[in-house]
Amino acid sequence: MNANELREIQAPIKDRYRQSPDAALITLRADGELADGVACSVATGKAMVAAGLHPASGGTGMLACSGDMLLQALVACAGVTISAVATALEIELRGGRLRAEGDLDFRGTLGVDKAAPVGFKAIRLEVELDTDAAADRVAKLMELSERYCVVYQTLCGGVPVAVAHTITS
Repeated sequence: MNANELREIQAPIKDRYRQSPDAALITLRADGELADGVACSVATGKAMVAAGLHPASGGTGMLACSGDMLLQALVACAGVTISAVATALEIELRGGRLRAEGDLDFRGTLGVDKAAPVGFKAIRLEVELDTDAAADRVAKLMELSERYCVVYQTLCGGVPVAVAHTITS
C-alpha cells in the first residue's frame, strides 16, 4: 500500500468522524471463559488462546501468559502504527523488528510482600528499522507513531478500569 492508497481508504472515514464525532466512538471487546485448572481461554478474533499462570507464579509454561500478551499487544499495535505512519509519510521501510520487555516483581501478585507492586514496574519498547530515511524523518516517524499507537498511549496515560461481576448458578 502506498500513501495515496492509504489516504483514499481513510479519507471518507476521517470525513465521517469530523461530521459525526460520535461515530468514532467504538467499543472494543475481548471475551474469555474460565478453563480447567488455573486458566482462561480468550477469543482473539482469529483463534482461541488459553492463558494461564506464568512459571514464576506456578504455571507450567504451556499456556500463554497474560503479561506476555500485554507486551505482544504493544508490539503489534506499535508495529502496525509505525507501518501506517511510514506509509503516510512516504518513508520506505524494508523491514523492522520490535521487542517489548517488562519488569515484574512476582512477590506482589503472589502476595508474598504487600509492599511489592502488582503489575509491571517498567516496560521498554525497542524498535529497529531497516530504512535509508534521514534521521530527522525517522524521528518524526517515531514521534507520530508514539502519538497514534493506541496500546502505547493507553499504557503511558493509564485509564480508569471498572470491574463488574455477577454470580450465576
